[in-house]
Amino acid sequence: MSRRTTRLGILLSGRGSNFAAIARAIAEGRLTGCEIAVVISNVADAGGLDLARQLGLPTAVFVSKGRNRAEHDADVTACLRAHGVDLVCLAGYMRLLSPEFVAAFPERILNIHPSLLPAFPGLDAQGQALEYGAKVAGCTVHFVDEHLDHGVIILQKVVPVLDSDNAHTLAERILAEEHQAYAEAIGRVVSGRYRVVGRRFVAA
Repeated sequence: MSRRTTRLGILLSGRGSNFAAIARAIAEGRLTGCEIAVVISNVADAGGLDLARQLGLPTAVFVSKGRNRAEHDADVTACLRAHGVDLVCLAGYMRLLSPEFVAAFPERILNIHPSLLPAFPGLDAQGQALEYGAKVAGCTVHFVDEHLDHGVIILQKVVPVLDSDNAHTLAERILAEEHQAYAEAIGRVVSGRYRVVGRRFVAA
């Protein structure tokens, strides 16, 4: 990516804690070379929208319930382009993206998932890890492709699974790592100092 400021588009469906962590990292100077251009939600009353407004950031809502996926994603894509977005960051966006959306931003969509992919994709990753008896869990920041929780891995962070853990306690410890991992991964991508070799993200 070029050395000009990279404009981020945040997509969220809920409280937006990862969005908040990204915004905080930018404000504190830990994540440089980028700015948040717009925050978009598919849920009208998503808590993350309130935070975005408090921060004075542009927001948009495209309610997805009951809408054709391709048409909905076309609206979101148009909004991202209107705000000059270079890199799309999914921050608790609880909706599968259409192939057309993914194609519009090739290797320019990031997602964070609360497991060490390829283990435990999909919903309730923490519960899956506990049920399976995993001894470690964590989070993964990856590029988004047309498959669920599948794209090239940029960064992972690990937490131990304790004998005393339940899905809630494990999720809370993973979330703390997510808040660090997402900003770090965005920084790696924004720097442009990497290449993708097969499925490997290699620092240049």
